[in-house]
Parts: sequence; C-alpha cells; structure tokens
Amino acid sequence: MARGIPLLVTTPIFYANAAPHVGHAYTGIASDVIARCWRQQDRKTFLLTGTDEHGQKVADTAAKAGVTPQAFVDQQAKVFEHVFRKLDIGFDRFIRTTEPDHIAGVQEFLQKLKAATTPLGRPAVYQGEYSGLYCQGCERFYTEKELVDGKCPLHNTVPQQLVEHNWFFRLADYLPIIQKAIAKNELKLIPTTTKQEVLGFFKQGVQDFSISRERVRWGVPLPWDPTQTAYVWVDALPNYLTGVGFGKDAKHARNWWRGDVVHVMARDILKFHAVYWPALLLAVGEPMPSTIVAHGFFTVNGQKMSKSIGNVVDPVDLIAKYGVDGTRYLLLTPFPFGQDGDLPVERFTERYNADLANGLGNLVSRTTNMVERYANGVVKLAKAPKSLAKTRKLTETFQFSQALADIWATVTWANQAIDKARPWDLAKGEHATDAKKLAALLAELVAQLKEIAVAITPYLPETGATLTKCLRQKKIVKAPPLFQRVV
Repeated sequence: MARGIPLLVTTPIFYANAAPHVGHAYTGIASDVIARCWRQQDRKTFLLTGTDEHGQKVADTAAKAGVTPQAFVDQQAKVFEHVFRKLDIGFDRFIRTTEPDHIAGVQEFLQKLKAATTPLGRPAVYQGEYSGLYCQGCERFYTEKELVDGKCPLHNTVPQQLVEHNWFFRLADYLPIIQKAIAKNELKLIPTTTKQEVLGFFKQGVQDFSISRERVRWGVPLPWDPTQTAYVWVDALPNYLTGVGFGKDAKHARNWWRGDVVHVMARDILKFHAVYWPALLLAVGEPMPSTIVAHGFFTVNGQKMSKSIGNVVDPVDLIAKYGVDGTRYLLLTPFPFGQDGDLPVERFTERYNADLANGLGNLVSRTTNMVERYANGVVKLAKAPKSLAKTRKLTETFQFSQALADIWATVTWANQAIDKARPWDLAKGEHATDAKKLAALLAELVAQLKEIAVAITPYLPETGATLTKCLRQKKIVKAPPLFQRVV
C-alpha cells in the first residue's frame, strides 16, 4: 500500500440483534491497529465501523422484546458505539443502516444496479422465482452441499424451505473478472489460505443471488418496486460507500473509495465480501476494494462461544479487570491474526501480570527511577540498541501477534540488560569508567523505551502516549505504574 494514497479501513457493520461480544472487539481492535499504524506515518486514513440494523432477524428480536424495530436498534447502536469507544477504537464514522443518508445512498446504488448491463450485454438485474434453503440466523440461502448433516454450519439449525418472487443480480456474468483479479492479486486476499478458500468457491459453482425479499418489511424498499425490500446484505455492503459520502458527497466518497480500501472481517462472511461485493461494485461502475483481510474463528478456553455454555466473553468485563490497553493486548497476542485459535481467558491474568505489569511496566518504572536518581533526570541522546523497524513491517502486513512478540522480546532484552549491567553497583563505583558505563546504559535504555513507545502506540494507544510524554520531559522522573498487577 502506497503511503501517499488515502487509506480506507473498514470493519463489517455488526448485526444489531444482540450485544457486542469479544469477537466484535477482536475485529474492531485489529482494524484500529491498522488505521493507527498508518496515521502514525502521516497517511490520510479513514476508519469506518457501525451497525447493520435491518432484516427479519432484527424485527423478530425487537418483537420479542416488545418494542419497535427502530427503538430496538437505536438502543443496540448505542451499546456497540459505547463498547467501541471504551476499547479506544478511533473510528472516523460509526454508520447505522437506518440513517437517512445510508438509505438514500443504498437506493441510489440499487438504481445504478437496475440500470446496469453485464459484460455479456445482459441486464444486471432481473425478476425471478427463488426456491431455496434459508437460514434466518445467517440471513442467507444455503445449498445442500454447504449444509452439515442438513443443518446450517454456523447455527446448527435446519434451514427453512422458502419460495419467493424476487429481483436477482446476474452474478455469473461478473465471476470471470473477479476470479482473474483474485488470481493476479489485484484484489488481495489475506492470509493466503483466504485466497485459496475464495478460489474454491468458484470451483464449487456460484449462482446468481436475490437482491430483494418480498416478505420482509423491515428494510430499504427497492426504488422501482416498493413491494420488495433490499436483501439485508445488499443493504449492508454499500455502507462502505455510503459511510464516506456515496449518494451525498461524491467528492468525499471518491477521495476515499478510489484510494486503498482494506476490509477487515471474520472468515464466515468472506463469500459476501470477496465474491458478491466486488461483482456489485463492477456493475455500478465502482472499483473493487484493494485488500480483504479475514481472521479465523476462535474458541474460549477450548470451547466454542455459546450462551448455553456460558462462556460468551463481554469485552466490557475484560476492560473492567485489565484496562483498555490490557484488553487489547490480551486479545491480539494468543495466536496469529488470520488463523483459528483459542482465547485462553483463564490464563489472561497470568499473562497480563507477566508481560504488562512485570515486563513493560517494570522496565519503565525501573529505568525512569534510575534516570531520576542517578542522572538527575537527564541523559544524552543515544541510538536504541534494538531496532523495531521489523515491528512496523509486521503490523503493516497484519501480523499483529508477531509484531507484539517482537516488541516484547525487546522489553525482555532490556530488563535482562539492566540485571546484567547492575547499574546500582555502577552508581556506587569510584572509577570514572563506572560513571561512563552508567551514563551510556541509561541513555540507551531511554532510547530503547522511546522506540518501544512508538511501536506499541497502534496496539496500546494510551500506554504509548503516556510513555512518550514521560520520556519527552526536560527532566525524566520516575513514572507512575503503567499497569497495576491483577490478582
């Protein structure tokens, strides 16, 4: 990704039928790290997130709660936005699909779709009848091959057999273009397994899909057929355009959408983003996104998250125990981003104390204490012994756990360097060489901490800012604890 080109980073818009959980937090934090990394390099960056508020599932959940769908999603959106702010996710816009500018933008998008002609000279949109297996939990149709023992692979429920008269999008005519773009990395899919998975979709056969529903009232009406509402995914996906001004401010939308666009998401919605969405964009004359980054599924202490098991993790609870930066660290470190993995929640306290309180926190405390005590708060400029240039490259390529491991290897090295040099003994030494060794050590430690502060800021923004401020003082004094031990 070129530094001079604007960068749009997006999370999926999260479905507003239930409270946010640790999975939503994981995606949001990862997206925020990407945005902060590039902002740190003075690149124009826009981070977009929000809530997906239409569809039958939302209407049914609202009815069970005894409120209108609008009242229900108003409350849910507040909860999501509150949690994301608590996680220090620095979004530029929190979009809601019930907002007037989004609805207007979606209807403009649909009008362009209706007027479009495919590369084979056929109308991009046509009427038809659809009979298929529909999972209401996913708000999508499945083929028999995609089911597991006749059930939805995600919700373990038997799909409904639905027959509807809908409007369809002629996806098949766009598939060769998309497949070629993915194969040539013009549309980058990360990690490599994601690319392989999507190319596998084409081998299985991908059919035209319905862009409307005739029985769902809680949604965006089709501008040319008000008896139908937009299929929830065709309402949701254009948020990436409407969120930056499509349908309202063409110049603003063009500035961001014609730059680099990075979509971050969980792997379960990959087909919609890597196949359906690029095809819809081609149809309306908009470029495809630059990059799609898909992370895997994770378990909690070896088990799939489930309300019945009682292991659904609330990010607010983690913040209450470990703080914002502690929570961000603990969620991003257990396994490589992009792979399936396990969140060892039962060992979070042990890791928090070892890495943050005893590791980085102890390094900062003892270094600043020695600089104040032995050097009157002032050290000479020096070069950091360990370069963290590799860390930035790892962050830019979405290798978050590896980048943090690189930083913490340097933290460990610095703590060991202090133990080995024994500056408290050097301070008592009577030889001039002892004083020189002490001054050199303290200067190198401060230089190393400055580099660590820069490297950790995208991941632990509050800690990075605090450490940077502490080290930029004319006279360095002992820093207050960055992380309190958790018992």
